[in-house]
Amino acid sequence: MKESLKSLVITISFVIGASTGYAESGVESLSPELRSLLSKEMLAIQDGMTSIFPAYISGNLNEVANIAHKIKNSYILKQSITQVQKHELKTKLPKAFLQSDQRFHQYAGMLAHVAEERNFELVGFYYSKLAESCVSCHSQYGLHKFSDFEVKTIHKDDHH
Repeated sequence: MKESLKSLVITISFVIGASTGYAESGVESLSPELRSLLSKEMLAIQDGMTSIFPAYISGNLNEVANIAHKIKNSYILKQSITQVQKHELKTKLPKAFLQSDQRFHQYAGMLAHVAEERNFELVGFYYSKLAESCVSCHSQYGLHKFSDFEVKTIHKDDHH
């Protein structure tokens, strides 16, 4: 699987949990089977992200590296996605979304690398970059599920 496709798989996963109501992201137009796979992938990434923190603060950088490698290379989709589904992902999702996915995978790869090098400071940095990527994606493509990211406008009459 090409690096760009691997990275595509992960970022897509962040959106799928909120896949209904996202016509602008293209996710809504994906097949139910693909949305199901991506939803499972997103949950696996969430589990990975939440497992990294206790490993990091315990000094277990081998575990951090292991989890980061899994995130970089994807969990479920790598084993389960068909060629037709790969094409569907590439054609139905926005270019900016795919670019965000590539960055996410680069950060996961860098996190794995710096953990292997036992560079605690950079582990914290790249973990935060992964988390920022999640927030960025959810706030752009997942507002239906993550409505707290919506900008609330204050009207003059709301001050009373």
